[in-house]
Amino acid sequence: MFNKIIKFENFSSKKKNKKIIKILDNLINRSTSDQLLKSLTPNYNYSFIENRLKKFKREKIFKIIGMGGSILGAEAIYNFLKCKKKFYFINNLQNTLKNIEKKKTTNIIISKSGNTLETIANVNLYIKKTDKKIIITEKKNNYLFNLANKLKCEIIEHNNFIGGRYSVLSEVGMVPAVLMGFEEKKFKQFNNLIKNNSFKKKLILNVSNLIELNKKKQNSIILNYDEKSDSFFKWYQQLVAESLGKKSRGILPIISTMPKDNHSLMQYFLDGPKQNFYTFFSVNEKGSAKLDNKNLLLNQKKFHKKNINEIINAQKNATRNVFLRKKIPFRNFTINQRSEKVIGSLFCFFILETILLGKALNVNPYDQPSVELIKNETKKLF
Repeated sequence: MFNKIIKFENFSSKKKNKKIIKILDNLINRSTSDQLLKSLTPNYNYSFIENRLKKFKREKIFKIIGMGGSILGAEAIYNFLKCKKKFYFINNLQNTLKNIEKKKTTNIIISKSGNTLETIANVNLYIKKTDKKIIITEKKNNYLFNLANKLKCEIIEHNNFIGGRYSVLSEVGMVPAVLMGFEEKKFKQFNNLIKNNSFKKKLILNVSNLIELNKKKQNSIILNYDEKSDSFFKWYQQLVAESLGKKSRGILPIISTMPKDNHSLMQYFLDGPKQNFYTFFSVNEKGSAKLDNKNLLLNQKKFHKKNINEIINAQKNATRNVFLRKKIPFRNFTINQRSEKVIGSLFCFFILETILLGKALNVNPYDQPSVELIKNETKKLF
C-alpha cells in the first residue's frame, strides 16, 4: 500500500531514533488488547449489529451532528471517497441548513460524553421529534443517552476507551461509512501495515525526523493539492494539535490550500522565518477536466489538451524542486487511488505517528486537560 498506491517520500535525513523502534514494538505487542489499536483492525468488536442499520441504508439524505473527533473522521471519508448519498455535517454553531429543512433526513448524533454543549444546541435547532435518529454516545446518565431513551431511537455505544480524535475506525466513523455505502473492513489496514517491514522503517524514520525537526520548528504546514482531502487534514489537525500540545511542547498543523496559496502564502514559506516543516500531499485524479478550447488559449498552445491534474502535478513538482534547492524540510505523499483501503491506511499511519510522537516527547497523547478547563468554565456561566 505504501509503495505503489500511496507513494511516500520521507524527510531527507536518514537517522533513526532507537527509542521509536522500542515504542512501536510495544504498541504492536499490545495491539490485540488495546481497544484503540484494536479499532484499527478487523478484529474490533462493535457495539452495534450491522443488520440493525439496514432500516437506515435506504435513506438518501443524512445529517451528522457532532464536534471535533465525533464528526471530522466521517466528513473526511465522505469528501475523500465518492458517495451517491447526500450527507450534511453540522460541526459548529451558526450553521445554516435552510435548504434541507423541509426534506426528509436521517440524523446521526455523536458525542462521547453525551453532554457536548454545541451538539446539544444543534440537536435542538435541527432535529424534529419525528425524524429518524441514531445516537452514538456512552451508555450512562448523560443528555444524549437520556434523550435517546425518551425518543426510543437507535442507541449505539461509544467505546469509553477510545477518545473522539482516535475514534474514526470505531463506531463513530464506521456507522456513517456503512450508511454511505462503504465496506468498513476495508478501512482496517493496521494488521497489513505492521506486517510490512518497509512500512515500519518508513514510519520510524518519519517520526525520528519529526522529533529532530520539532526541537526548533513547531509548525507543520500541509501543502494540500487535493481539495477533497481538506476534511481529512482537518481531522489530522485536531489529532496532532490536541494530542501533542502539552507541557509547552507540540506541533501545530496548518493547512495550506494549493496551488492557490502559491499566490498568497508561498513567499512567506520560502523566505520567511525558518520555523516550519512541510508535507506535500496530492491525489492523481482520473478524469479531470481538459483545456480544449483553442479559441480561448490564444498563444498558450502548450496547454491544449492538458488536464487539470497534469497542471496541478507540474505546480507541485516545481514547488518541490524549489524546496530542495532552498533546503526546506519536507515529506511528500502522492496518492494514486481513492478507496477505503487508501484512506484507512492514511488514518492508521497518522494515528501511529501521533502516538509515537507523544510517547517520545513524554506527553500523554490521549488526554486534553486544558480543553476540559474551558468546558467547566462554560458550565459555570450557565
